[in-house]
Amino acid sequence: MANSVKDMEYKPVLSHLTDQEGENLCAQLRRELVEDVSQTGGHLASNLGAVELTVAIHRVFDTSTDRLVFDVGHQCYPHKMITGRRKAMATLRQYGGVAGFPKPSESIHDAFIAGHASNSVAVALGMARARAVLGEDYKVIVLIGDGALTGGLAYEGLSNAGECGQQLLVILNDNGMSITPNVGGVADHLARQRLKPQYLTFKKYYRRIMNATAPGRVIYRVTHRVKQALKQSLLPCSMFENMGFRYLGPVNGHDLPMLTRILQYAKDIDEPVLLHVKTVKGKGFLPAEENPDAFHGVAPFDPMTGRPKREPADNFSAVFGRTLVRLAGQDRRVCALTAAMTGGTGLEQFAQKYPDRFFDVGIAEGCAASMAAGMAKQGTVPVFAVYSTFLQRAYDMLLHDAAIDNLHVVLGVDRAGLVGDDGETHHGLFDAAFLDTVPNMTVLAPASFAELEVMLNRALFQLSGPVAVRYPRGGEGAFIGTAGEEPAAILRWGNDVTLVGYGTQINEILQAAALLEAQGIQAEVVKLNQLTPLVPELVELSVRKTKALLVAEEQCARGCVGQRLAARLEVAGLPAKTALINCGEGFIPHGAAAVLKQKLFLDGEGIAKKALEVLGRG
Repeated sequence: MANSVKDMEYKPVLSHLTDQEGENLCAQLRRELVEDVSQTGGHLASNLGAVELTVAIHRVFDTSTDRLVFDVGHQCYPHKMITGRRKAMATLRQYGGVAGFPKPSESIHDAFIAGHASNSVAVALGMARARAVLGEDYKVIVLIGDGALTGGLAYEGLSNAGECGQQLLVILNDNGMSITPNVGGVADHLARQRLKPQYLTFKKYYRRIMNATAPGRVIYRVTHRVKQALKQSLLPCSMFENMGFRYLGPVNGHDLPMLTRILQYAKDIDEPVLLHVKTVKGKGFLPAEENPDAFHGVAPFDPMTGRPKREPADNFSAVFGRTLVRLAGQDRRVCALTAAMTGGTGLEQFAQKYPDRFFDVGIAEGCAASMAAGMAKQGTVPVFAVYSTFLQRAYDMLLHDAAIDNLHVVLGVDRAGLVGDDGETHHGLFDAAFLDTVPNMTVLAPASFAELEVMLNRALFQLSGPVAVRYPRGGEGAFIGTAGEEPAAILRWGNDVTLVGYGTQINEILQAAALLEAQGIQAEVVKLNQLTPLVPELVELSVRKTKALLVAEEQCARGCVGQRLAARLEVAGLPAKTALINCGEGFIPHGAAAVLKQKLFLDGEGIAKKALEVLGRG
């Protein structure tokens, strides 16, 4: 299921552009970004804010050989447009089209996969180390946002990179968080003077000339110490300088000529450099400038007004948030935690109503899990709302901090299963498997809004130890009932084949059962409400009757629920014709969830076809 987009309109760099031509290109890129994303949806505000910065990078560096590492990749659209994918942006995030994040299999200009935050400096440091080991010659550049600096992994990378002594340019795209601000008129004036092209050119040649002779090197060291002493007395010390970086900035991130010149200067510095760039998120599109959070990740919208083309429907995240507010009103011990995803996980109302019980730790899922464990140890009921794909980053904390002492930490595992447009880095295809390996863990899987309410109440007030309630992106399907009190339930009776599933996948299974009935086959549908600990008795009773089993789930193959069920049947001495439909052992690309389900045989027709094969009628 690989994507088909390849490089088009190959242009290695934009060094041939004049400043005016570069600014004209920036304006054109902004217009096209708004037009394209208004049709496909995607990350808009962050990309609009990084247009001049991206053009400047491509005026100075050749990303076909130089390595540009994005953090998260929310600002990679202009880069994709410059590197041969401009015409293909109409296919953004669609199956077979341009990915919404950097993807090396898509282009040689995409140096590294991105989709999760705070890892870029560590990755780039690895590239710089490899360059030294192999004796190769290319530049390594990191583009990281201030949001990613809320994650501890970023500081681990910075701490190590600052000591490497090799060429490594970290560009900090600061679009909202105040980082080492220069305070006062004298400091502002000196910062501006230090970044003037004349000063930078003089500084570079002065250092080269003075280092050419022994007396010159002595004089340079003395003058350098005097300059450093004056700077430290007049300018706030940068934590990046303390880490070993040459700090430059802050720079206006929308001044293309200045950005180009400072990047040309930084390119020639053979040591770690951090360039601090100030940008405006949503720049150039008024609705996004006025409300950048709403335009961070957007569905298709009207490019003239910024209004969504379709009003958003109710979804599991919103129901989770409303239910948690209600339950928190019943018990003051209930608290909510998020890792920089207040809106995405439906916690805005909770944050407003119970600010003293709401905690956003930034992009630091491990911190949130450990913090929740500490809160549980001291008597609160912490609920950590997190996307399935981001929960992967907190696996050790679940094992070490929550499970060993059997602490009552509740996880709201959002975006479980196929999420569609964001692709490999965001599908929630591994949580059912890795959560099952955590001792003392209970995993619940609601299939409807009503079941989510019932199961969240049970998770908070009836169960003990770590509990995960996993639910998908988007809304519910045809099944809107509640069958969530017991570990499993039979939704449809039959004698020919047992169809098993959980979560909203049960809708496709029920559709398959209806298609099979039209062919004279009576399928029994068993819905699992609890995945861990697995309670297989109802499935065993059904298989004793049907002698045929099919399990369909939006999860990876290894360690999936179907494998566990098949093993339990084997141990129980119940051999059956068995088929497992899942997402396989690799990664699933981006594309609409309905399209991906069809490709994976996880839609109603695909499940029915597989059932016929199990029964020897395919």
